[in-house]
Amino acid sequence: MPVSATKKLAFGLYNRIWALLIPFLRYHHRLAEGYSQRTLADFPASGADLWIQAASVGEAFLAGELLKKLSPDRPLRVRLTSNTSQGLEILKQASERPRSFHHEIHTDVAYFPFDQPAIMKAAVNRIQPRVMVLLEAELWPGLMSALKAYACKILIINGRLTEKSLKRYLLWPAFWRSLSPDRILAVSETDAMRFAQLFGNEGVDLMPNIKFDRIRLAESAGQIENQIAHLLPGSAHFVVLGSIRRAEEPLIERIVRHILDNNSAAVIGLFPRHMDRIAYWKQRLKRLSVPYALRSNTKAPIRHGTVLLWDTFGELSLAYGLSNAAFVGGSLAPLGGQNFLEALTCGVVPVIGPSWENFAWVGLEIFEQGLVRIAKEWREVAIMLLDDMEAPRPRKEVLDQAFLYLKKRQGGTKKACRQIEAFLNNT
Repeated sequence: MPVSATKKLAFGLYNRIWALLIPFLRYHHRLAEGYSQRTLADFPASGADLWIQAASVGEAFLAGELLKKLSPDRPLRVRLTSNTSQGLEILKQASERPRSFHHEIHTDVAYFPFDQPAIMKAAVNRIQPRVMVLLEAELWPGLMSALKAYACKILIINGRLTEKSLKRYLLWPAFWRSLSPDRILAVSETDAMRFAQLFGNEGVDLMPNIKFDRIRLAESAGQIENQIAHLLPGSAHFVVLGSIRRAEEPLIERIVRHILDNNSAAVIGLFPRHMDRIAYWKQRLKRLSVPYALRSNTKAPIRHGTVLLWDTFGELSLAYGLSNAAFVGGSLAPLGGQNFLEALTCGVVPVIGPSWENFAWVGLEIFEQGLVRIAKEWREVAIMLLDDMEAPRPRKEVLDQAFLYLKKRQGGTKKACRQIEAFLNNT
């Protein structure tokens, strides 16, 4: 059977599966929100020159960076979509920021439609985009087929493609080759090679990761410290255990115990990644006979040898800026790691576990330069943190070195925006 006929049959089946699923998705705990927009019943009627799809929170922040740096030579209409309510909220905030460019950018925000080919064809015909931007790793066959039929330019920005995803796509390479984007800007040579293997070499290029452009170093360690310094006793050796995930909690308990047993001046700031784990930690610390205090109840300095259990939002960076040592979680269990750059940009060299593949885009050089340290297991984490508590690196020295590292890797947003503008000007 010819590829075109096979593809037509596949899309017919894909369309039918979506048709069967969509009525039930109305009751899905996440997809029910925005259901009327996802089915186009309440989708914005206005058109757009540029459509940017940001799957969730991380991609929505990248879309916000693009909006800041876009400099069109005429008024520009932009449709911003996301799959999640959190992503949608970030896109709305980015749309409301004032801009200083002469030409206006008019934006509207909506949920990303379901990828049923019939729905996507209607969505593309309604929006009539000239350029479509897919951020990071989004390959939607219904959308891409509709865009191809409409002759809309397709651009993947900040492109990432895992080996696992590539193997799945290569089960039918001719199908995906028929949906090839017009341009792919990948964030690493490895990602570029994978995209080229799937879509062909033409149109695949490299760009610095936009995430580097979003990173801001702490302007003044003193300003940060003044905001929460009153929580700590004098001469405390303050260590932060940040973004702790459920799967690694038993190992973190051992680290807590080891630190308190070996440093009488220690105070531990413990930040669960999810607030619903606070109750667990209260129970476990009590059972371990470890003194603790809730951040929300703490107004005066706590005692040495205490765990300050953080049950309030928005203060992790402040704590990093005050710490002598820091561990960043999601890395002792095979979870891919949490954002260790947050600690670094506050002037402390973070310790992480062996799982950090979610942040492979940062590059190996950051470890070679000693700006982040990897421990093989929990005991090594505890030893490194104890060493750092006794003799932390000067905060200014860390910030200066981090600035140089990050500065060399910025500029991705600008490159991406120039490519978007080139496509807009040529369509």
